[in-house]
Amino acid sequence: MNTQVSLALIGCGKMGSALLRGWADQAFIKNIHVVDPHLDDAVGHPKVTYYPGVTALGDKIINADIVILAVKPQVMDKACEQIKPLISGKALILSIAAGQTVASFERRFGPDRAIIRAMPNTPAAIGKGITVMCANGLASAGQKKNAEKLLAASGAVEWISDENLMDAVTALSGSGPAYVFLLIEILARAGEKQGLPADLAMKLARQTVIGSAALAEHEAKTPAETLRQNVTSPGGTTAAALEILMKGELQALYDRALAAATKRGKELKS
Repeated sequence: MNTQVSLALIGCGKMGSALLRGWADQAFIKNIHVVDPHLDDAVGHPKVTYYPGVTALGDKIINADIVILAVKPQVMDKACEQIKPLISGKALILSIAAGQTVASFERRFGPDRAIIRAMPNTPAAIGKGITVMCANGLASAGQKKNAEKLLAASGAVEWISDENLMDAVTALSGSGPAYVFLLIEILARAGEKQGLPADLAMKLARQTVIGSAALAEHEAKTPAETLRQNVTSPGGTTAAALEILMKGELQALYDRALAAATKRGKELKS
């Protein structure tokens, strides 16, 4: 990307804020106009200007190269209706809303609009997220490159050609951080039941997950199964614990959890 781009971010909740923190210091971004009526955690930065609503934004959105839609699915129709008459014909629509299909935005903005659908996750706030994207046929190579660089500022990026996979993506990586945080809670509570003080149990659980994830990143070419086996001595303490977890059908539990999240994603489609 040789030139700077101007962004309009519509909606700045938890995900929008997470991405905004990753974007503000990027040299390729000229400015960011943010629209949200409830700015509880505003990011202070010279490039960032906040507006309580689309009408307050006025003609700023006309010059936006990329319009990022980060509002809840329930209010997406209203948001699109408000911004449609204001955006230029060249603007790329980039959605990070769960369950909102490319086709739904083509209906809202017309068949001649370049659309990219993306599913990031909250570790984007610290540059450790992962985003999966898909585009319609009108998104140019340049627009795809711009969108990829934008999302790469917050972590890894993957493209898929089959949009039908996006519900499973949302279930795994989009919702996935919550599963990891739940694991920390569960480990800490289990440690307490073995006599550990609550604060120590939580510190141990947090750092164990943090360190294990960092090791998995460092050993990216090593399968997770191998990393697990490297920690597991036959007849040892880890083996005793894993036997319980595996006999307890942990895989089946995760299968059901992701199936439920995938199903809900399909229900949210519009």
